[in-house]
Amino acid sequence: MPLLRTRLLLLFAAAISAGLALAAPASAQEKVNVGVLRFVSSGGLFTAVEKGYFKAEGLDVNLTFFEAAQPISLAVVSGDVDFGVTAFTGGFFNLAGKGALKIIAAQAKEAKGYEGNLVLASKGAAEKGFTDISQFAGKSLGISQVGSSFHYQIGQLARIKGFDLAKVDMKPLQSLPNMMAALKSSQVDGIIIAPHLAKALIASGDAKLLGRYSDFDEYQFGGLFTASRTVANKRATVEKFVRAYQKGAADYYAAFLQKDASGAIVTTPHTDETAALIARSVYPGEPAETAVPKVKASAFFVDPQARLDVADLVRQVEWCKQQGLVDAGVDAKAMLDLSFVQGHLNAN
Repeated sequence: MPLLRTRLLLLFAAAISAGLALAAPASAQEKVNVGVLRFVSSGGLFTAVEKGYFKAEGLDVNLTFFEAAQPISLAVVSGDVDFGVTAFTGGFFNLAGKGALKIIAAQAKEAKGYEGNLVLASKGAAEKGFTDISQFAGKSLGISQVGSSFHYQIGQLARIKGFDLAKVDMKPLQSLPNMMAALKSSQVDGIIIAPHLAKALIASGDAKLLGRYSDFDEYQFGGLFTASRTVANKRATVEKFVRAYQKGAADYYAAFLQKDASGAIVTTPHTDETAALIARSVYPGEPAETAVPKVKASAFFVDPQARLDVADLVRQVEWCKQQGLVDAGVDAKAMLDLSFVQGHLNAN
């Protein structure tokens, strides 16, 4: 009897332990905040969120949406967000040059043969003869901030098309909605802006297309970055984040960027599905029937492994130095941490 009693007690204890194990909550996911714009170029991030890739890594990702790129880098430095996914700016390079930020993976890039930012003229300026990018000297350009990606792009267009950048009247307007409003009211002669926003302005008759940036130049305009302290103190979290982010980038590439033998973009059974997932962030509240075609028509090039074009980033920093936008002592390569993604491009 004592032996039987002992066995029963052991079985009872085991049953209680099993019940407690079943009732115990799953380990809490780590909360991570990400600063981003509502741009198709961040579609890899949005795809990874929607498909649960971050949750599979134990990360509860919250997206915080901004209306310009520069404030995102400031939010990462202050700790308001943990990661940023957006375009590089002169302000970003200065912060990173002081050791506050690390670039760890790519966002999107201007690549020939793919969609890119569109260069627009206001209706009023076009009616007065502004019909070609080479005519920008003497015209005004609406930008978000001095040193923004739009500032950099007009600088490269000046080099390529042969006009004097110093004769372009830059109008810092602080946000994308302000840029669009200024163009619609002809307060500025032109803007350079993401295709999903530009095409709506063209369709409404408020703007005239002057050209597509990716037809003239290639440019690694955006990336994934975090605070240097996060890399140092939460490396495991960064590794998890990057793994999920890369899966989203691979899905984005597979859905929108594959080409056939003739060089034409081909769609897959997952193209519309992926576009619908991205549309939830880019066009919140808009029906999928209208939002999905807009996403598909505005897909920037995204490297399927989220690899950076390192040499192009160095060129950007050097140009910003020449313009007095970045401190002369900033070392472009020191702001990179290439250890989270293998095989970055032009890294030597």
